[in-house]
Amino acid sequence: MRHAPIPSRLFVENRARLARLMLPGSLAVVNANDILPTNADGTLRLVANSDLFWLTGVNQEESVLVLFPDAADEKHREVLFLRETSELIAIWEGHKLTKDEARRITGIQQIHWISEFPVVLHKLMCEAEHVYLNTNEHKRSVSEVETRDARFIAGLQARYPLHDYQRLARLLHRLRVVKTADEVALLQKACDLTQAGFERVARYVRPGVNELELEAEFIHEFTRGGGGFAYNPIIASGANACVLHYIENDGPCRSGDLLLLDVAATHANYNADLTRTIPVNGRFTQRQRQVYDAVLRVLRAQIAGLVPGKKPADWQKECEQHIEKECVDLGLITTRDIKRQDPEKPAYRRYFMHGCGHPLGLDVHDVGFTTEPFAAGWVMTVEPAIYIQEEGFAVRLENDILIKAGGNVDLMADIPLEADEIESLMAKRR
Repeated sequence: MRHAPIPSRLFVENRARLARLMLPGSLAVVNANDILPTNADGTLRLVANSDLFWLTGVNQEESVLVLFPDAADEKHREVLFLRETSELIAIWEGHKLTKDEARRITGIQQIHWISEFPVVLHKLMCEAEHVYLNTNEHKRSVSEVETRDARFIAGLQARYPLHDYQRLARLLHRLRVVKTADEVALLQKACDLTQAGFERVARYVRPGVNELELEAEFIHEFTRGGGGFAYNPIIASGANACVLHYIENDGPCRSGDLLLLDVAATHANYNADLTRTIPVNGRFTQRQRQVYDAVLRVLRAQIAGLVPGKKPADWQKECEQHIEKECVDLGLITTRDIKRQDPEKPAYRRYFMHGCGHPLGLDVHDVGFTTEPFAAGWVMTVEPAIYIQEEGFAVRLENDILIKAGGNVDLMADIPLEADEIESLMAKRR
């Protein structure tokens, strides 16, 4: 394990929160993700099923959680099924969780081997009225292969067609978007590790360095700190920064260019999400500074605008209005352009074409009902930008914000952000 143990109380509390939302007489089943193949006999590293991890803290293949809060037998109210190890598995794959280890991690007392799952599940299905099944219901999810959840759902509904089936994602989205104090602490550790990586790279950047060298500096710091990349890093110099999801990271960094770094760490499966834009030679030009300060003003305004009760769509509209004004002041568009624009294709969109932010947590683009108002406990990224293809550079800035009724908490408040702070940090280059 690359991180310190997470107190089992987090997962005990999470299961209790879910149980309170379930219908009477309900059973819920949550599966681990598949280990996906690559080529020949290769496989990818297991990616944790965020819902299973949120409920148990377990990240091991072939694990299944069954929750039945109203089960007649108290032993059936929380049951975790694990893959049973063997001498062969231990030699080829390494250590697997023992039952005692699983009890310490999860707080679940009833641990069974996965071979027992069909028999136990049948007993519980005969008792249950409703069954909550899980799928990935993120709005931007695209799955071209059949998932473990999909196979399980098809098999269960074929065998038990008369049960009332419910969508577990509807409950988990509502719960996971509101972070507990323990979760915020884990997110803060991911942000702190991100800070260490960013400051290392900012002191390393100089004209002539390649983007891939900077990626290596980041992963060195993240791995040394017990983490890794939260997502594919974006290290984009010059015009590369105008490609929103640029991940080649193989171009030269030239004097006079801006370097966009959208790179963050993961810690204990909780993710940070940072973007900074810095001058390769350590000094902003006058024009670069104008654009940088414009985006920074929007960032500050949007952080202040993250208040409980406001709808994300209204917050996004405020961001777009701020960007529009800054684009006019920068000479990128005119008031005449705005008056003559197609409402479906506003003039500012040439320079800003994405959302202002998204929920953050166990997933970088975390789950939650973004059609509903913000609430205390949400953690949101704030990432305004201005992309100027004709001038060959872009500025994007991003911090992670915990929404609180008494005032928001910037989880990245200690990471240099002001242009003068960036230049001062880079002056300390190795």
